[in-house]
Amino acid sequence: MKKVVLAYSGGLDTSIIIPWLKENYNLEVICMSADLGQGEELAPLKEKAIKSGASKIYIEDLKEEFVKDFVFPVLKSGAKYEGKYLLGTSFARPLIAKRLVEIAEQEEADYVAHGATGKGNDQVRFELTIKALSPDLKIIAPWREWEIKSREDAIEYANARGIPVPVTKERPYSMDRNVFHLSHEGGDLEDPWNEPQNDLFMICNPPEAAPDKPEYVEIEFEKGIPVSINGERLRPLGILEKANEIAAKHGVGIVDIVENRLVGMKSRGVYETPGGTLLHQAHQELEYLTLDRATMEYKNIVSIKYAQLVYDGLWYTPLKEALDAFIDSTQETVTGTVRMKLYKGNCTPAGTKSPYSLYNKEFVTFGEDKVYNQKDAEGFINLFGLPLKVRALMKKNLK
Repeated sequence: MKKVVLAYSGGLDTSIIIPWLKENYNLEVICMSADLGQGEELAPLKEKAIKSGASKIYIEDLKEEFVKDFVFPVLKSGAKYEGKYLLGTSFARPLIAKRLVEIAEQEEADYVAHGATGKGNDQVRFELTIKALSPDLKIIAPWREWEIKSREDAIEYANARGIPVPVTKERPYSMDRNVFHLSHEGGDLEDPWNEPQNDLFMICNPPEAAPDKPEYVEIEFEKGIPVSINGERLRPLGILEKANEIAAKHGVGIVDIVENRLVGMKSRGVYETPGGTLLHQAHQELEYLTLDRATMEYKNIVSIKYAQLVYDGLWYTPLKEALDAFIDSTQETVTGTVRMKLYKGNCTPAGTKSPYSLYNKEFVTFGEDKVYNQKDAEGFINLFGLPLKVRALMKKNLK
């Protein structure tokens, strides 16, 4: 019997894919679950996968690799998709697909499978990674083949086969969780006029329920990478977990966005990204202090393109690698400490320092200085404004 390795989350879609693959493809189903910080969600997966018909399951602890090799590179890039979304699902998919390929090769499987729908972005992210890393593997995407048309149909399919699922018709949200974020889609969120209800949030305090007293946090960076929080040096995963704990308490990191999916439609998502929001904003403040105007200006352009590449599943591409090299170059001087103030959903700067600071008080002071000759500005303005003057003279002569 040929084998298929399934990217298995234990959620509704992948739970019913196990029996569906056996019934329709007559394959031995091997499951792979990536531990990216879902927490208690992983505990019942082994028993559940076997009871659902899988021959075995790999549960892979990828949290440290996820933060070090995926979260932090995007942090250094400053990428936010459409100015808001910090890409927590987007950059998790290439890591999951990478491990899926490695296990398929280990098991000598002919197929891999995933539970992404034909309407979503994840199908692209999974499959582009698979094509980039193992072009001979065959891919099965049940949502593009089966007769199941809705989440309600999927629940009925599961119930008919005695498979417990974590989704009910009363709470039909599609959620994706990792140590970086938690996303919510579907249900009442499908109407953009509906405000997310406070009982939706599972990580962040709603801002109005956050503490009434602000909290200050200091984050130290080395070459764009956070290395300590409040003076405590931690490994990458520890940094993110500590940032999550502090920021979530104060309701920081809730994002509500109607985004443009790669497949052409708009979708509405609500994201909880507490630590990621704190780290991104602190990193940006340090760049304000340490990057020159031209570099920062061009890096902002690169950040937009970088976000699009990551969102579109183009992680393992030559352009992404080239942009990483540029970004790493810009981060050589992004070293220092940032103090942030957290209060009821807000995350604001409260101090920045760096040995590479390009801020020079002697030059910008409103008091008396000995380093700047204000008369120099006249010649600069004359030359800088010369094109405007020449154009104005031309228009005057035409009258």
